[in-house]
Amino acid sequence: MVCQACGTAVENGGRFCPHCGAQIFSQPAPPPMGYAPYPAYPPVVAVPRVQRHLQSVGILWCAFGAFRVLSALLGFFVFRAVTWRHFGGDWPFGWGGMHGPSWMALLPVFVTMTVVMAGLAVFAGYSLLNRKPWGRMLTIVLAVLALFKFPVGTALGIYTLWVLAPMNSAAEYDAIADRS
Repeated sequence: MVCQACGTAVENGGRFCPHCGAQIFSQPAPPPMGYAPYPAYPPVVAVPRVQRHLQSVGILWCAFGAFRVLSALLGFFVFRAVTWRHFGGDWPFGWGGMHGPSWMALLPVFVTMTVVMAGLAVFAGYSLLNRKPWGRMLTIVLAVLALFKFPVGTALGIYTLWVLAPMNSAAEYDAIADRS
């Protein structure tokens, strides 16, 4: 027998492929002579979960990174307008003489963290789309961190963990990454 998902030879009686973990369906016994069966339908091949959802997860992580950059820029401009309470002069890129609170000195730290996390999200999506061997672990770590970014990050984190975190998903992802 041969695995329908990856083409690896599987011993008779095996239920799962030893290489990619896909479920193996045995061929039905031929009908007895003189018996006219219904027309044969093609066998249903169950596509494993990681293989079905990997591209979607990768695209969503790239989009999430872009969303984080855009939301950070919008938040920065709104925050600056509310804090400085003016739109004139050199707004939005010049500081115009520190009229804001003293804790505004931490703004570069927040901007740097946002840019780094957004870059990591895009990088994780890229690694999944290109089936990099280390992409699964990076994305799982970022998914746990994204759980705190309610509601979009939470939804993406749950979806990512559902697809990539189970142990059988590790074997399946490794098989996909090895083929690439």
